[in-house]
Parts: sequence; structure tokens; C-alpha cells
Amino acid sequence: MLVENASAPTDRRVWKEARSLTKAGYRVSIVSPTGDTRDTAAREELEGIAIRRYPFRTAPGGPWSYLVEFGNALVYMRRLVRAIARENPVDIVHLCNPPDVLYLAVRNAHRAGIGVVFDHHDLVPELFEARFGKREGPLYRAGELAERRTLAFADVVLAPNETFRRVAIERGGKSPEDVFVVRMAPDLDKFRPVDVTPSLKRSKRFLLVYAGTMGAQDGVDHALLALRVLADRRDDWHAVLAGDGDAAPAMRRLSTQLGLSGLVDFVGFLGDDELVSLLGSADVCLSPEPSNPLNEASTMIKVVEYMGMGRPVVAFDLAETRFSAGEAALYATANDDTSFADCVERLLDDPELRERMGELGRSRVAGPLSWTESETALLAAYERVLERRRPR
Repeated sequence: MLVENASAPTDRRVWKEARSLTKAGYRVSIVSPTGDTRDTAAREELEGIAIRRYPFRTAPGGPWSYLVEFGNALVYMRRLVRAIARENPVDIVHLCNPPDVLYLAVRNAHRAGIGVVFDHHDLVPELFEARFGKREGPLYRAGELAERRTLAFADVVLAPNETFRRVAIERGGKSPEDVFVVRMAPDLDKFRPVDVTPSLKRSKRFLLVYAGTMGAQDGVDHALLALRVLADRRDDWHAVLAGDGDAAPAMRRLSTQLGLSGLVDFVGFLGDDELVSLLGSADVCLSPEPSNPLNEASTMIKVVEYMGMGRPVVAFDLAETRFSAGEAALYATANDDTSFADCVERLLDDPELRERMGELGRSRVAGPLSWTESETALLAAYERVLERRRPR
């Protein structure tokens, strides 16, 4: 399994898939970058899964700087894949985007009789537009080309939802029987309601929580602007924003500029135990991703984790977010920060609604959106690859 934009086991989707494959009898190795303060060992084994990490070189600036980051990753990945193959023959390579160029690290896979799975985490052309505000230029066109080549290179595609599945079929030309929907779902043994930790509320009546990545496309700025609106109305709440990303420094500055110091805490990345404690103490959870082509098509991991904890959600009205959360969320008018604040306030004033929505969310991730369903699809995809794999 090759993943470039997050370290293992921090990448929840990659780690859940790796654990499921290991349980099914596969021998799994993951190649990923190191983390900043976690996942720093170059080589380790966890739960029977071998992890090989390379030094992460982040993109320092604009879109062209990603060529340096991706080039660095490809060099290390190619080297580590060869080292793994010398220890154990490889039957399948599992490519996790972004970026859509990881196939270059294993471009001779088919010639060697190795099957290829493409795990479609992000729509890269839409991601480029969300981050840089344009659908043009050589890098945007390169992203479109890389997506097409990756989809063509793969024997099967794992799509996180039906929107991605349509993209693989309509934009990538994949046969419907070669595209499997593997939704993200929380580990309900970990993500389950727990006792409230009163100190997290900072002597306030209500706790609001955002827990997720902080990138340009994640809408943390919208959350802060909505909290500014809410602060003008009432002061009986405290907010905690957990997570990290390249937009985190700017979001901390924005919080200060909006006069939210003392009302909003940024706590960085949290391990599972700390995260569960935080979410278990939350009264309302925030999913402020703005409406754009990327977010309309994406399933937000934070939303299903909130639901697993039995917490009500406030989100903008995005197609795949609505599919995931159903009646476990209140939906604000797209990109309207005042509407978002209105939804939060409605939940703060209605404890019965909060409880009912939390129960509905928990039942959805324990039922139709459970990892058991996704695990079945994952293993079926792997069986299809093995059936089609060329003789060695």
C-alpha cells in the first residue's frame, strides 16, 4: 500500500483497510511518509502490518512546489517497493491518492504480473481548484491527465462513495464491475459515547468541536466566522478545534483577528483516546466544508466519526455529507456563515433534538454505513484483482 499525503497508521482509511486485509490473511506492507511528531520510525511493525517510512518533504509554497514534494516521494517509494519485493514477492500494489502519480513508482507492475488497486481518496482536479481557485493552467491539465492514467493503470478502483464511483466510470472509463464502493466508517469499539469530561468545557455550558484536517478546502475559516456570529449572540459556549494541516497557522491568526481568543482553543492533532474524550464531551460537532465541486463529491471522515460518538452535526448542505449524515445533521445554506451559526444555536437550545440526532447518527454508522459493509466490498475488490492478475 502506497500513501503519500499522510503517515501510517495516522491515515485512518489506509489503516482500517490494512487491518481488514491482514485479518483476511493477506500479508500487508505500507509505504508512507513520516509524520511531524508521530509515526517517525523508518521501519516498524504494528498489528502484523509492516510499515516503511521515508522522510517527508512538504511542498513549501504554491502549486509548482508540489512537483518537488511528489518527486521526492516517488524516489523513496520506488526504492522501498523494491526492498519489500526482495523480501517477499508482491501480488498486489494498492495506490492511495493524492497525488495521482504514484503509479510511476510501480509502472512495471503489470509486466511483472502484479495486480493494481487504486484507492480514490480525493478528486485531484477538483482539489486543485479548491486550493488554488482555478480550473486552468498546465498543472490543472496535468492533474486531469494523471487522474486518467491512474484510473487506466488500475485493475480495480475503490471509491469512497457513489459520486466517486461515477467519476471512475464516466471520467475514467472503468467498467462498473471494476469499481467498488468502500465507504469510510469509524471503529465503533473506539468511537462510542463516553462520559463527559467537564474540564473540556472551560466552565461553559456547551462545548463545540471541530476535529479534522485543516487545509484550504476544509472550511475552518467558515467555522470561525460562524463562531464570531454566535459570540455576538451568546457567551455560554466554548469551542475546541482539533487537528492540523497547512492552513492551521492562518486559522489561528484568523481566530485572534476575530476576537475569539478565550472562546476558541486550537489543540493540534489528537490521538484516538484524547479525540474520543473530546468528542464525547461535545454538545455540537462542526463540519464546515464549503460548497465546491470537491466537497460536494467527498465523504467527510469527521462526520461519520461524530456520528459514531452519537454527536449531532452542523454542516453546509453538501450532497455526500447529506447522504452520510441524513437526519443526524442540521444543514446550513451553502457557504452562509450566519446560517451555520443559526443551526448551531438551534441545537444548543434544543437538548431533545441533540439527543435524537445523536442516536440517529450512531444507528446509521452501526448499520448501513458500517465498516462491515465496506470490508466486504474491499475483499471482493481484492478477489477480482487476483482473478484477473496476469500469470507471473
